[in-house]
Amino acid sequence: MENGGFFMENTEKIIPKMSKSFTIHDLPKSERPRERLQRFGPEALSAQEILSLILGRGIPGESVVVTAQKLLSTFGSIKAISDASFEELVRVDGIGLAKACQIKASFELAKRKDDCVAERIAIKSAEDVVTLIKPKLADKKKEYFVILSLDSRNNLIKVSDISIGTINASIVHPREVFKEAIQALACSVILVHNHPSGESEPSEDDLEITRRLVDAGKILGIEVIEHIIVSDNGYLSFSKQGLM
Repeated sequence: MENGGFFMENTEKIIPKMSKSFTIHDLPKSERPRERLQRFGPEALSAQEILSLILGRGIPGESVVVTAQKLLSTFGSIKAISDASFEELVRVDGIGLAKACQIKASFELAKRKDDCVAERIAIKSAEDVVTLIKPKLADKKKEYFVILSLDSRNNLIKVSDISIGTINASIVHPREVFKEAIQALACSVILVHNHPSGESEPSEDDLEITRRLVDAGKILGIEVIEHIIVSDNGYLSFSKQGLM
């Protein structure tokens, strides 16, 4: 199966029953995290698989995927793992000081990447948005919906992924969009999503989502100033087309 779901659907059911002798090499080669990342990209991996790659290897007699699942079971979420102290991490069987350092370092690196994005990049036009975001969405086979949070001078604060998959009103909910904007202390936001089909024209769902988010932004005092659809064949600006 090529959709990233097999591993989670199967290993999470199997892992609690696995013997201590199970190792990553007992999985079919095509289902091992490293091979799946190379084949499908990091977006296709489950949280358990990503943690397995960060940890690198398990302890004697225990697969790294078992250790990764213990972390998720103990803390309940990736955010909770990120917030955990060294003392809390090393209480998990299979996590020593070295692995706790790997975990803390990986989250700190991701945080610094976000800080680098927030360097004063001024967004003055739809073309600035496309130049910034199109490389991120190039060659994606699914629809990605992202927002750019901006300060009062239209400088970029943060780029946030909101959803992956077919874009509709039930997936792109105002609370998810504006949660990111509020946390970033944004004054305004720009919506961006891609059309893997190559067609830039907005669908009815695209128009409805835009209306809902513009209305929600007015209530919250965070203006939605643009929505851009990017594709391999160009882009469409909602503001330029008078669609918002």
